[in-house]
Amino acid sequence: MEEQILGATKLVNWILGKPEGALFALLGIRPANPEYRIPNHIAMEIVVFAFAAVFFLWLKARLSVERPGAAQQCMEMLITNPMSLGVRDLLRNMVGHGSDKYMPMLGSIGLFVLFCNLISLIPGLPSPTATNSVPLGCAIVVFLYYNYGGVRKQGLLNYGKHFLGPAPAMMKESVLLTAIGFVVAPLIVVIEMVSNLARLLSLTVRLWVNMVVSELLYVTFLGLTLTLFLYVKGLSVIGYALAVVPLLVPILFIALHAFVALVQAFVFTILPTIYLAGAVAREEH
Repeated sequence: MEEQILGATKLVNWILGKPEGALFALLGIRPANPEYRIPNHIAMEIVVFAFAAVFFLWLKARLSVERPGAAQQCMEMLITNPMSLGVRDLLRNMVGHGSDKYMPMLGSIGLFVLFCNLISLIPGLPSPTATNSVPLGCAIVVFLYYNYGGVRKQGLLNYGKHFLGPAPAMMKESVLLTAIGFVVAPLIVVIEMVSNLARLLSLTVRLWVNMVVSELLYVTFLGLTLTLFLYVKGLSVIGYALAVVPLLVPILFIALHAFVALVQAFVFTILPTIYLAGAVAREEH
């Protein structure tokens, strides 16, 4: 089924269509829709990026130590809070000393996912994270980043040793354990590599499926409540008593969707932090 082009997507294509078309021609890429080369989910990512840029420039001009505003306090709670669930709290608790240098990257990914999840609260704007390629792209960035962090911290050789599991330690104990270590090392390498790559699938599917289901629930139950109201209204006075249903039920599912968006953004922050902690602290285990 052909994708319905949103009004926001048409606007993004109108603004960026010519430079994007020149880039596609240079790379020899043929878009699926020549009229609107930028699809809905990419357009929504651009909208999120533009909103974030404007918002943080606006916030930066209003930062204050003596009299922090509501927006500043909310953003500071995402960095550090009494529950130790902010991105700085997670990094210091899991990674330890010197972890603040990782905060800009992981914090940016978490905020990007959060804004992408929440944008669908605006009628007519779907969450780009409900399209599988967007969570996959974020997962690839995380995968490359924490592996790069491990290589940078320990060196390529030392970091690569953890793919051997306990085999290097076994080879230091005795002749028998050395022989066993040589035998099991290739198998452990395969298992560790598969386990490491499986994180890409885990991060992608978890975020993608939850956002798809959350949006479907909201749209489905909104349609059901409207249908119920219109059907009963034509039968009796009870329909007028149910007039409030289409107003209250969507609010409940909007709140549920916002909750899911926050939880999934938190998960997409804490899991990369755990992976990074394992990568940079491997030599200590």
